[in-house]
Amino acid sequence: MMIRYRLCRGILTAAALVAALAGYAAQPTPLASSALQRQTSSLHHAVLYARHHEPQPIPRLHTEGTLPHHGIYDQSVQAKKDLPLMLKNALAWQAGIDGEEGLRQARRYVLAWVTTWQPTANPIDETQCGQLVETWQRIRSQVPASERQTVDRFLTRWADSYLRRIAQANQAMIWRNNWQSHRIKLLTLIAVATDNARLFDQSRALFRQQIARNMTKTGVTVDYEDRDALHYVVYDLQPLVDAALAARGQGEDWYHWRADNGASLAQAIHWLLPYVNGEKTHPEFVHSRVKFDRTRANAGIKGFTGNFDARNASDLLWSATLFDRTLGPVAKALSPQPPLSVAGAFSLHGTPLL
Repeated sequence: MMIRYRLCRGILTAAALVAALAGYAAQPTPLASSALQRQTSSLHHAVLYARHHEPQPIPRLHTEGTLPHHGIYDQSVQAKKDLPLMLKNALAWQAGIDGEEGLRQARRYVLAWVTTWQPTANPIDETQCGQLVETWQRIRSQVPASERQTVDRFLTRWADSYLRRIAQANQAMIWRNNWQSHRIKLLTLIAVATDNARLFDQSRALFRQQIARNMTKTGVTVDYEDRDALHYVVYDLQPLVDAALAARGQGEDWYHWRADNGASLAQAIHWLLPYVNGEKTHPEFVHSRVKFDRTRANAGIKGFTGNFDARNASDLLWSATLFDRTLGPVAKALSPQPPLSVAGAFSLHGTPLL
């Protein structure tokens, strides 16, 4: 059986959240306790909200390459609000908050989405739907076999649609830049969530290929060279870290794996460090080769002008601390507490964050 570390309810206990949020303190501090209360409150409110609201999936999502108020951008953004909501409900159930209600709501939302939404294999439109997959991984063992078959079939077909596209890939940038990183993240999450060894093997091969094609041995990514923006370095590396976290649950270390050219995800994170710890600054998108970056800057979209805001790398650095604890001080400087997604990763892997 592929899965080496099986998820079960009770791993994410209140004590686990305290440990995850306590930072460097050997014992939970008042700050950690207050952070736990905020997280617990957030999970409780997510359960209450889900109980009183219907899921809002739509047949097609599309935000990539468009601006707010154009096409179905706004409808897609509204529908995607379901995704963190269902994951919070699964986390609430694991944490023993509101009994079985979080499980019921997570299950209801997942089923609503897989019976309505029709993926198009656009990884930028769909990357946030990784939260649906993470939700499923947490609740899969608790649903009836018929529903399990329905969701597993949906996810496997979704993954295979990406694999078919990848098999037909040409030399265009989208097959080695952040687009491919997001494809690999989704493939890996689906492989782990559905306990699919075939998909996992293919995900591993694609991850390794991406490390070799996407970055140099010094850690410079093709996205940085193409977009002249650390925004896209973060956007490229985050899904690869997410994939590595999923693989870690299978007992594999993708984070430190090195390609023949010397490139590694760990090295790419360390290349970014001077820009997030204040040693260096970077004016964003000045020499971008992508016209849409100028369009967004002219439209006043936040983050497409001025210097890189290091706080935008906080989730990435907190995620990377799960592989390299020496990154902890940098992560804490960007955000005093880890995001809930990182505390959730702690619940999957069962080791203290810091």
